[in-house]
Amino acid sequence: MTDKPLDAVRLTDIAERAKVSEATASRVVNGKSGVAPATRQAVLTAMDELGYERPSRTKQRSAGLIGLIIPELDNPIFPAFAQVIDRTLSMRGYTSVLCTQTPGGATEDEFVETLTDRGVSGIVFVSGLHADTTASHARYEGLVASGLPLVFLNGYAQDIAAPFFSDDDGAAVELALAHLRALGHERIGLAVGPQRFVPAQRKAARFRELMAPTVGSEEDADALVVHSLFSVEGGHSAAWHLLEQGCTAVVCGSDLMALGAIRAARKRGLSVPGDFSVVGYDDSPLIAFADPPLTTVQQQVPAMATAAVRTLLDEIAGASVPTGEYLFQPELVVRGSTAARTTQPAPR
Repeated sequence: MTDKPLDAVRLTDIAERAKVSEATASRVVNGKSGVAPATRQAVLTAMDELGYERPSRTKQRSAGLIGLIIPELDNPIFPAFAQVIDRTLSMRGYTSVLCTQTPGGATEDEFVETLTDRGVSGIVFVSGLHADTTASHARYEGLVASGLPLVFLNGYAQDIAAPFFSDDDGAAVELALAHLRALGHERIGLAVGPQRFVPAQRKAARFRELMAPTVGSEEDADALVVHSLFSVEGGHSAAWHLLEQGCTAVVCGSDLMALGAIRAARKRGLSVPGDFSVVGYDDSPLIAFADPPLTTVQQQVPAMATAAVRTLLDEIAGASVPTGEYLFQPELVVRGSTAARTTQPAPR
Protein backbone atom coordinates (compact mmCIF):
# COMPACT_ATOMS: atom_id res chain seq x y z
CA MET A 1 0.00 0.00 0.00
CA THR A 2 1.32 3.47 -0.85
CA ASP A 3 1.83 5.69 2.17
CA LYS A 4 -0.61 8.60 2.26
CA PRO A 5 0.87 12.02 3.03
CA LEU A 6 0.28 13.52 6.46
CA ASP A 7 -2.18 16.13 5.20
CA ALA A 8 -4.49 13.30 4.11
CA VAL A 9 -4.67 11.76 7.56
CA ARG A 10 -8.14 11.71 9.04
CA LEU A 11 -7.90 11.72 12.81
CA THR A 12 -11.34 10.17 13.13
CA ASP A 13 -10.19 7.10 11.19
CA ILE A 14 -7.03 6.74 13.26
CA ALA A 15 -8.83 7.32 16.56
CA GLU A 16 -11.51 4.78 15.71
CA ARG A 17 -8.93 2.19 14.65
CA ALA A 18 -6.83 2.70 17.78
CA LYS A 19 -9.90 2.93 20.05
CA VAL A 20 -8.83 6.30 21.48
CA SER A 21 -10.23 9.82 21.39
CA GLU A 22 -9.43 12.17 18.51
CA ALA A 23 -7.61 14.42 20.97
CA THR A 24 -5.31 11.56 21.95
CA ALA A 25 -4.72 10.62 18.32
CA SER A 26 -3.87 14.23 17.58
CA ARG A 27 -1.30 14.35 20.39
CA VAL A 28 0.45 11.28 19.02
CA VAL A 29 0.36 12.49 15.39
CA ASN A 30 1.79 15.83 16.45
CA GLY A 31 4.46 14.34 18.70
CA LYS A 32 3.08 15.78 21.92
CA SER A 33 3.81 14.33 25.35
CA GLY A 34 1.30 13.14 27.91
CA VAL A 35 0.32 9.89 26.18
CA ALA A 36 0.94 6.47 27.72
CA PRO A 37 3.46 4.34 25.77
CA ALA A 38 0.91 1.61 25.06
CA THR A 39 -1.64 4.14 23.81
CA ARG A 40 0.97 5.88 21.66
CA GLN A 41 1.92 2.55 20.12
CA ALA A 42 -1.74 1.74 19.42
CA VAL A 43 -2.12 4.99 17.49
CA LEU A 44 1.09 4.44 15.53
CA THR A 45 -0.02 0.89 14.72
CA ALA A 46 -3.36 2.23 13.50
CA MET A 47 -1.53 4.66 11.20
CA ASP A 48 0.55 1.79 9.81
CA GLU A 49 -2.52 -0.39 9.23
CA LEU A 50 -4.40 2.43 7.50
CA GLY A 51 -1.43 3.13 5.24
CA TYR A 52 -0.57 6.56 6.62
CA GLU A 53 3.05 7.62 6.83
CA ARG A 54 4.23 8.38 10.32
CA PRO A 55 5.34 11.98 10.80
CA SER A 56 9.06 12.11 11.47
CA ARG A 57 8.50 13.55 14.93
CA THR A 58 6.71 10.34 15.98
CA LYS A 59 9.65 8.16 15.02
CA GLN A 60 11.58 7.31 18.15
CA ARG A 61 15.07 5.88 18.45
CA SER A 62 15.01 2.23 19.48
CA ALA A 63 15.82 1.59 23.12
CA GLY A 64 17.89 -1.38 21.97
CA LEU A 65 17.92 -4.63 20.02
CA ILE A 66 16.53 -7.91 21.32
CA GLY A 67 17.36 -11.19 19.62
CA LEU A 68 14.51 -13.62 18.95
CA ILE A 69 15.48 -17.16 17.91
CA ILE A 70 12.71 -19.51 16.78
CA PRO A 71 12.92 -22.93 15.08
CA GLU A 72 10.89 -22.30 11.93
CA LEU A 73 8.05 -20.40 10.29
CA ASP A 74 6.28 -23.39 8.70
CA ASN A 75 4.47 -24.23 11.93
CA PRO A 76 2.06 -21.31 12.48
CA ILE A 77 2.50 -21.38 16.26
CA PHE A 78 5.99 -19.93 15.94
CA PRO A 79 4.99 -16.85 13.91
CA ALA A 80 2.25 -16.39 16.53
CA PHE A 81 4.89 -16.29 19.29
CA ALA A 82 7.09 -13.98 17.20
CA GLN A 83 4.22 -11.55 16.58
CA VAL A 84 3.36 -11.19 20.27
CA ILE A 85 7.01 -10.87 21.29
CA ASP A 86 7.74 -8.27 18.62
CA ARG A 87 4.64 -6.25 19.47
CA THR A 88 5.40 -6.28 23.20
CA LEU A 89 8.99 -5.22 22.59
CA SER A 90 7.89 -2.46 20.23
CA MET A 91 5.51 -1.06 22.84
CA ARG A 92 8.47 -0.78 25.21
CA GLY A 93 10.65 0.92 22.59
CA TYR A 94 12.80 -2.08 21.64
CA THR A 95 13.43 -3.62 18.23
CA SER A 96 13.44 -7.40 17.74
CA VAL A 97 15.94 -9.15 15.48
CA LEU A 98 14.25 -12.33 14.23
CA CYS A 99 16.42 -15.38 13.59
CA THR A 100 14.70 -18.40 12.05
CA GLN A 101 16.37 -21.77 11.74
CA THR A 102 15.95 -23.66 8.48
CA PRO A 103 17.44 -26.99 7.30
CA GLY A 104 20.95 -26.32 6.06
CA GLY A 105 20.84 -22.73 7.35
CA ALA A 106 22.50 -21.01 10.28
CA THR A 107 22.62 -22.90 13.56
CA GLU A 108 21.43 -21.56 16.89
CA ASP A 109 25.04 -20.99 17.95
CA GLU A 110 25.74 -19.02 14.77
CA PHE A 111 22.68 -16.86 15.39
CA VAL A 112 23.81 -16.21 18.95
CA GLU A 113 27.24 -15.16 17.72
CA THR A 114 25.70 -12.78 15.19
CA LEU A 115 23.35 -11.29 17.78
CA THR A 116 26.06 -10.76 20.38
CA ASP A 117 28.30 -9.18 17.73
CA ARG A 118 25.47 -6.71 17.03
CA GLY A 119 25.31 -5.83 20.70
CA VAL A 120 21.80 -7.04 21.50
CA SER A 121 20.49 -6.21 24.96
CA GLY A 122 19.04 -9.70 25.46
CA ILE A 123 17.83 -12.84 23.69
CA VAL A 124 14.52 -14.73 23.66
CA PHE A 125 14.77 -18.44 22.80
CA VAL A 126 11.59 -20.22 21.66
CA SER A 127 11.67 -24.05 21.57
CA GLY A 128 15.43 -24.01 21.04
CA LEU A 129 18.19 -26.44 21.98
CA HIS A 130 17.36 -25.78 25.63
CA ALA A 131 14.36 -28.08 25.03
CA ASP A 132 16.58 -30.87 23.62
CA THR A 133 17.76 -33.16 26.41
CA THR A 134 20.60 -34.50 24.24
CA ALA A 135 22.08 -31.04 23.50
CA SER A 136 24.83 -29.37 25.48
CA HIS A 137 23.75 -26.39 27.56
CA ALA A 138 27.25 -24.96 27.82
CA ARG A 139 26.30 -22.27 25.27
CA TYR A 140 23.59 -20.93 27.57
CA GLU A 141 25.69 -21.21 30.71
CA GLY A 142 28.35 -19.11 29.01
CA LEU A 143 25.82 -16.44 28.03
CA VAL A 144 24.42 -16.31 31.56
CA ALA A 145 27.94 -16.00 32.97
CA SER A 146 28.62 -13.11 30.58
CA GLY A 147 25.67 -11.22 32.08
CA LEU A 148 23.53 -11.19 28.92
CA PRO A 149 19.82 -11.33 29.88
CA LEU A 150 18.07 -14.42 28.51
CA VAL A 151 14.57 -15.91 28.66
CA PHE A 152 13.36 -19.26 27.34
CA LEU A 153 9.97 -20.43 26.13
CA ASN A 154 8.80 -24.07 26.04
CA GLY A 155 11.38 -26.49 27.34
CA TYR A 156 12.96 -26.39 30.79
CA ALA A 157 16.61 -27.08 31.61
CA GLN A 158 17.35 -27.06 35.33
CA ASP A 159 21.05 -26.36 34.87
CA ILE A 160 20.48 -23.00 33.14
CA ALA A 161 20.09 -20.15 35.64
CA ALA A 162 17.47 -18.17 33.73
CA PRO A 163 13.68 -17.69 33.61
CA PHE A 164 11.66 -20.28 31.65
CA PHE A 165 8.06 -19.94 30.48
CA SER A 166 6.26 -23.13 29.44
CA ASP A 167 2.84 -24.48 28.73
CA ASP A 168 1.88 -27.23 31.19
CA ASP A 169 2.25 -30.25 28.90
CA GLY A 170 0.92 -32.68 31.47
CA ALA A 171 -2.21 -30.60 31.98
CA ALA A 172 -2.70 -30.42 28.22
CA VAL A 173 -2.78 -34.22 27.95
CA GLU A 174 -5.08 -34.43 30.96
CA LEU A 175 -7.59 -32.04 29.33
CA ALA A 176 -7.55 -33.92 26.04
CA LEU A 177 -7.96 -37.35 27.63
CA ALA A 178 -10.79 -36.20 29.90
CA HIS A 179 -12.63 -34.83 26.87
CA LEU A 180 -12.20 -38.01 24.82
CA ARG A 181 -13.16 -40.28 27.71
CA ALA A 182 -16.31 -38.26 28.29
CA LEU A 183 -17.17 -39.08 24.67
CA GLY A 184 -16.80 -42.79 25.36
CA HIS A 185 -13.32 -43.40 23.95
CA GLU A 186 -11.19 -45.92 25.83
CA ARG A 187 -8.36 -46.88 23.51
CA ILE A 188 -6.71 -43.55 22.87
CA GLY A 189 -3.29 -42.95 21.31
CA LEU A 190 -0.73 -40.20 21.73
CA ALA A 191 1.24 -38.81 18.78
CA VAL A 192 4.08 -36.52 19.84
CA GLY A 193 7.41 -35.27 18.61
CA PRO A 194 10.88 -36.80 19.04
CA GLN A 195 11.55 -38.29 22.45
CA ARG A 196 14.57 -36.09 23.16
CA PHE A 197 12.42 -32.95 23.53
CA VAL A 198 11.16 -31.94 26.97
CA PRO A 199 7.54 -31.15 25.91
CA ALA A 200 7.23 -34.56 24.22
CA GLN A 201 8.66 -36.31 27.28
CA ARG A 202 6.28 -34.54 29.62
CA LYS A 203 3.23 -35.28 27.49
CA ALA A 204 4.18 -38.94 27.16
CA ALA A 205 4.84 -39.33 30.89
CA ARG A 206 1.48 -37.88 31.87
CA PHE A 207 -0.28 -39.93 29.19
CA ARG A 208 1.18 -43.17 30.54
CA GLU A 209 0.10 -42.27 34.08
CA LEU A 210 -3.47 -41.48 33.08
CA MET A 211 -3.95 -44.35 30.63
CA ALA A 212 -2.39 -47.10 32.76
CA PRO A 213 -5.56 -47.86 34.79
CA THR A 214 -7.54 -48.22 31.55
CA VAL A 215 -5.18 -50.42 29.53
CA GLY A 216 -3.51 -52.35 32.37
CA SER A 217 -0.11 -50.78 33.07
CA GLU A 218 2.20 -47.95 32.09
CA GLU A 219 4.02 -50.37 29.81
CA ASP A 220 0.76 -51.13 28.01
CA ALA A 221 0.04 -47.40 27.81
CA ASP A 222 3.51 -46.79 26.38
CA ALA A 223 2.58 -48.99 23.42
CA LEU A 224 0.00 -46.33 22.53
CA VAL A 225 2.62 -43.55 22.42
CA VAL A 226 4.21 -42.81 19.05
CA HIS A 227 7.14 -40.41 18.80
CA SER A 228 7.32 -38.88 15.34
CA LEU A 229 8.01 -35.50 13.71
CA PHE A 230 6.17 -32.29 14.63
CA SER A 231 4.69 -32.12 11.13
CA VAL A 232 1.75 -33.21 8.99
CA GLU A 233 3.80 -36.16 7.76
CA GLY A 234 4.76 -37.10 11.32
CA GLY A 235 1.13 -37.02 12.43
CA HIS A 236 0.08 -39.12 9.45
CA SER A 237 2.65 -41.81 10.23
CA ALA A 238 1.85 -41.87 13.94
CA ALA A 239 -1.93 -42.05 13.44
CA TRP A 240 -1.57 -44.83 10.86
CA HIS A 241 0.26 -46.91 13.46
CA LEU A 242 -2.26 -46.10 16.22
CA LEU A 243 -5.19 -47.02 14.00
CA GLU A 244 -3.57 -50.41 13.49
CA GLN A 245 -3.52 -50.68 17.29
CA GLY A 246 -7.30 -50.26 17.35
CA CYS A 247 -7.37 -46.70 18.68
CA THR A 248 -10.60 -44.75 18.23
CA ALA A 249 -9.01 -41.40 19.07
CA VAL A 250 -5.63 -39.69 19.17
CA VAL A 251 -4.12 -36.79 21.09
CA CYS A 252 -1.47 -34.98 19.02
CA GLY A 253 1.54 -32.93 20.06
CA SER A 254 0.82 -30.18 17.54
CA ASP A 255 -1.96 -28.98 15.28
CA LEU A 256 0.10 -29.92 12.22
CA MET A 257 0.37 -33.48 13.50
CA ALA A 258 -3.40 -33.49 14.03
CA LEU A 259 -3.96 -32.53 10.39
CA GLY A 260 -1.76 -35.46 9.40
CA ALA A 261 -3.77 -37.76 11.68
CA ILE A 262 -7.00 -36.69 9.97
CA ARG A 263 -5.44 -37.40 6.58
CA ALA A 264 -4.33 -40.87 7.72
CA ALA A 265 -7.82 -41.74 8.95
CA ARG A 266 -9.39 -40.67 5.67
CA LYS A 267 -6.87 -42.69 3.67
CA ARG A 268 -8.05 -45.73 5.60
CA GLY A 269 -11.65 -44.99 4.67
CA LEU A 270 -12.58 -43.63 8.10
CA SER A 271 -14.46 -40.45 8.84
CA VAL A 272 -13.37 -37.79 11.35
CA PRO A 273 -14.97 -37.55 13.84
CA GLY A 274 -17.50 -40.30 13.05
CA ASP A 275 -14.99 -43.17 13.22
CA PHE A 276 -11.90 -41.49 14.64
CA SER A 277 -11.55 -38.45 16.91
CA VAL A 278 -8.53 -36.17 16.75
CA VAL A 279 -7.29 -33.58 19.28
CA GLY A 280 -4.52 -31.16 18.35
CA TYR A 281 -2.27 -28.95 20.43
CA ASP A 282 -1.42 -25.24 20.07
CA ASP A 283 -4.64 -23.73 18.65
CA SER A 284 -2.46 -22.12 16.01
CA PRO A 285 -3.90 -19.41 13.72
CA LEU A 286 -6.53 -20.53 11.17
CA ILE A 287 -6.78 -24.05 12.64
CA ALA A 288 -10.45 -23.37 13.40
CA PHE A 289 -11.00 -23.36 9.62
CA ALA A 290 -9.64 -26.88 9.06
CA ASP A 291 -11.97 -29.60 7.76
CA PRO A 292 -13.36 -30.50 10.21
CA PRO A 293 -12.58 -27.57 12.52
CA LEU A 294 -9.96 -28.93 14.90
CA THR A 295 -10.58 -29.64 18.57
CA THR A 296 -7.31 -28.65 20.20
CA VAL A 297 -5.57 -27.70 23.43
CA GLN A 298 -4.70 -24.03 23.33
CA GLN A 299 -1.29 -22.77 24.36
CA GLN A 300 -1.45 -19.46 26.20
CA VAL A 301 0.78 -17.75 23.65
CA PRO A 302 -0.03 -14.08 24.45
CA ALA A 303 0.33 -14.58 28.21
CA MET A 304 3.54 -16.61 27.94
CA ALA A 305 5.23 -14.35 25.41
CA THR A 306 4.25 -11.15 27.21
CA ALA A 307 5.47 -12.46 30.57
CA ALA A 308 8.76 -13.57 29.03
CA VAL A 309 9.40 -10.18 27.40
CA ARG A 310 8.52 -8.23 30.54
CA THR A 311 10.84 -10.39 32.59
CA LEU A 312 13.66 -9.93 30.07
CA LEU A 313 13.23 -6.15 30.05
CA ASP A 314 13.15 -6.08 33.85
CA GLU A 315 16.47 -7.89 33.83
CA ILE A 316 17.87 -5.50 31.23
CA ALA A 317 16.80 -2.62 33.49
CA GLY A 318 18.86 -4.11 36.31
CA ALA A 319 16.17 -5.84 38.32
CA SER A 320 16.83 -9.20 39.92
CA VAL A 321 14.48 -11.74 38.31
CA PRO A 322 13.73 -15.23 39.67
CA THR A 323 15.15 -18.14 37.73
CA GLY A 324 13.29 -21.41 37.23
CA GLU A 325 10.15 -22.31 35.35
CA TYR A 326 6.76 -20.63 35.14
CA LEU A 327 3.99 -22.97 33.97
CA PHE A 328 0.93 -21.66 32.14
CA GLN A 329 -2.34 -23.58 32.13
CA PRO A 330 -3.66 -24.58 28.69
CA GLU A 331 -7.33 -24.58 27.67
CA LEU A 332 -9.35 -27.12 25.72
CA VAL A 333 -11.10 -25.71 22.64
CA VAL A 334 -13.78 -28.11 21.42
CA ARG A 335 -14.65 -27.99 17.72
CA GLY A 336 -15.64 -30.55 15.12
CA SER A 337 -12.85 -33.16 15.03
CA THR A 338 -14.06 -35.05 18.12
CA ALA A 339 -17.34 -36.89 18.70
CA ALA A 340 -18.85 -39.74 20.71
CA ARG A 341 -17.36 -43.14 20.03
CA THR A 342 -19.52 -45.26 17.74
CA THR A 343 -17.49 -48.18 16.45
CA GLN A 344 -14.03 -49.62 16.90
CA PRO A 345 -11.99 -49.16 13.72
CA ALA A 346 -10.62 -52.49 12.61
CA PRO A 347 -6.92 -52.57 11.65
CA ARG A 348 -6.40 -52.62 7.87
